This record gives sequence, C-alpha cells and structure tokens, in this order.
Amino acid sequence: MENKKNSDISIYIVMFIFVALFLAMMGYFAYYVQFSSPDDINNSYNPRQEKLAAKVIRGAILSSDRKPLACTELTPDGREIRRYPYGGIFAHVVGYSTKGRYGIESIANISLLTSNADISERISNEMADQKSIGDNIISTLDIELQKCAYETMGIYKGSIMVAEPKTGRILAMVSSPGFDPGTIDQQWDELNEMTTSPLMNRTTQGLYPPGSTFKMITLLEYFRENKNPEEYSFNCNGRFTAEDVTINCFHGSVHGKLDLKKSFAKSCNSSFANIGYGLKSNAFRSTAKDLLFNEELPIKLSHKMSSFTLEKSSDTEEKLHTAIGQGKTLVTPLHMNLITQAIANKGMLEKPCLIDRIENYKGVVIKQYHTEDEKRLMTSEEADFLTEYMEAVITEGTGSKLMSEDYYVAGKTGSAEYGQVKGDSHSWFTGFARDESGDKCIAVTVLVEGAGTGSDYAVPMAKRIFDCYYR
Repeated sequence: MENKKNSDISIYIVMFIFVALFLAMMGYFAYYVQFSSPDDINNSYNPRQEKLAAKVIRGAILSSDRKPLACTELTPDGREIRRYPYGGIFAHVVGYSTKGRYGIESIANISLLTSNADISERISNEMADQKSIGDNIISTLDIELQKCAYETMGIYKGSIMVAEPKTGRILAMVSSPGFDPGTIDQQWDELNEMTTSPLMNRTTQGLYPPGSTFKMITLLEYFRENKNPEEYSFNCNGRFTAEDVTINCFHGSVHGKLDLKKSFAKSCNSSFANIGYGLKSNAFRSTAKDLLFNEELPIKLSHKMSSFTLEKSSDTEEKLHTAIGQGKTLVTPLHMNLITQAIANKGMLEKPCLIDRIENYKGVVIKQYHTEDEKRLMTSEEADFLTEYMEAVITEGTGSKLMSEDYYVAGKTGSAEYGQVKGDSHSWFTGFARDESGDKCIAVTVLVEGAGTGSDYAVPMAKRIFDCYYR
C-alpha cells in the first residue's frame, strides 16, 4: 500500500513538472510573439522578408506632417520603383531599401512589408494573386528643419542632429557628404570607392575627439567630487604643467584669473587640465559609464560606441588630455546630443524616437509610439548645475553669437584637434534652447570636420537651426 502511495506521489510530481514546463513554454512563446519576433523577422538574413515582399507593396515613410519621404510607385509594366522625393536631404536617416537596407528603411522594414489593410481586401488580393499595400511609417522628422540643417551644412563634411529632450523625438539628422538614395543602384560601386565615405552616417557612426564639449563631463565629475564649485580659482598664463606634461590653451590664449564658471565659459584648457589632474580616475570612468560611454546607445539605427579609456593606471598625460576632450576619448555626434538632451531634461534621457506611429495605407493607426524614460544619466541638481554653466558659455563665453531675444540657449563649444598637423581641428557645438514659456525645447549638436574653432563654424550653424525652429 505504501509503495502504491509513493508511486502516486511520483506520478503527480512528474505531471506537475510537465505542466510547469508547458506553461513556461507557452509563456515564452507569447513573449516572443509580442516582443522578440518583430526584431528577428526584421533581421536582414531572415528569408521571410522576401516572402513578404512577394505579397506586399512596400509601404511609405512619411514626415511628421505626413509628406512622403520614401514611397513605392508602380510602372505601367507593373514594376515597383522606390522613390525618394527629397533626394539626398534625408539620405542617411531615411536610408535606402536596395543594396541592403539602411536607416528607417531598415529598422521599420518588417512594418513596411506588412499590410494591415481590411481583411476582406487582403483575401481578395490573395485570391486574385495581387499584392496588398504595406503599412506606412509616420516618422518624427520635420521637413523644414531637416532642409535647414541640410542647407546649413552645405559643402562641409560633418553632422547636425536636432531632437526634443522632453520626448526623445528626433526632428532632423543630417550627415555630409551624402548621396541620392533614388540612384543608389546605379552609383553603388562609385559611392563605396569614394574616400569621403558618403554612405556613412557621420551622426551615428562617426567617432571624433570631443574637444572642449567634453568639458561638460569633466565639470560634472568635478561637481560630484567637490560640492563647493564657487571656491575654485585658477590663474591662467596660457599653459598648465604637471609631471613634465604641458597643456596649452587654444591658440595660446591667456585667460588670467578664473573661477570655475569662467573657466568653463572661456573654455580654458589650462584650468581644465588642472581640474583633471586632481580628479579620481576610477570615479571619472564611472561617471563616463553613467553617460553611456563604452556602451551601446538606446537606438536601433546602426551606430558606433563612444570610447573612454581613462582608468586608475593611466598616466598623467592621458589624465590631462582626457579632461580637455583630447587623447583617446572618441564620441559620436549622436551620443553628444543624447547627453545634451539629458541635461536639458533635468537629467533624464528619454528613449530616442524616429517613428511616431504606424498606419495602414488608409490612415488607420496600427501602433502609436509614446515617450518613454530610458535612463537617468544624472541627478536633477547636477543637470541644473551644468545648465547654469552652459548658459554662461552663451552670455560671457565662446558661444556669445547664440545670444537671442527669441529664445534662451545653454551650450558648449569645442575645437577638437586631430591628426598629425598642428592646428587641424573639428568644430563642435552642442546645446539646447527654450522659448520664453519653456514649452518648446530642442537640443542641437553640430560637428564640422576640419573646420577650425567651434565658435567660428559650429556656433553660427547652430544659430541658424535655432532661428529656423523658433521663428
């Protein structure tokens, strides 16, 4: 009798295990269908995409005000041709769908190849061996702002990115030089052979020394280690030397006696080398990690990771150069814009967003995306502190050309030296502006390759973007 009882218990245990495994498998299947399968299907190696393309006419990508940025037209003989009405203006961010896929054409590929037309219409098309029309992507991109950024960059090589800190919506993204996605099939080989790399999105994939824009991060680390910034004082004679390593101010400038705010506003290399020399390398590295250095960024667009190499064993030369944004530190314009957004948004980074919603071809909303907190990069107090100092850059420092009666600006300029030729430098500006009400706020990051000082090139470009948006 006891043996039978033990046998029954064993059976129940086995049954319980099988039921638990079955429920776990069903739960995983439901999770996969809801969250993971779209990404897997959207993988360029998934053959299911070709099957979808055989049944669905690729949907359109529209601007935030519903103007077509990419659409499919049918020729009289039934061929499908992908059209890009704005040519190269949206080239890198909208992307292309032949010769591989890129930009929004890539990240939204599965949606563009999915039709949510009426079920009766889809059945009718299936029976008639005709294709259904794919869903449309309503992007966050602003046509006028994108045009302004594109024209502002002009013949220069570089990048401009504009976004809303409160929502994470990307309004404009320009990389130069570019290409016309409508003729990419014919020009593919030529574009790949060009030394100027026109196919590369410099906003997301260009790694550059940040120059003095990195002083925002150095300043944040100083504030974390020293809660009394008003007590800082430094006498700049144009250079700073520590252990036989000398840092010079840009173009040999001598700034004289400075407090911390003026050191930042005037972008004094000597003063920030002095600050960097006293910082704790491990703590500095931790702050850089908080700001997403050496990590994947929260965006589906193909991008490079920014690098921060300073550690406890680093020598004095690396410490000093890191503090002023030179040395081994590299950053993408995208990353610098995300940090700027977080400062403008009281320390909270919203999830970057390029897609507002997905609609079927008749305009019925299939999916609406909403603002979503991504990560707190710093405290509200730290963000307010940086904002105050970035405002001083405009009112009494290197960004004075951005003074305006129409909006309030806080930002940081940068001149990032590179290469072997002394004096060669990239021109940087990153900052944000608000109107008088504080409701309309945008973050703008400008990088101009090899142009010179930030105040001479990137700042006027940023001003043109701000003027376009607020006027």
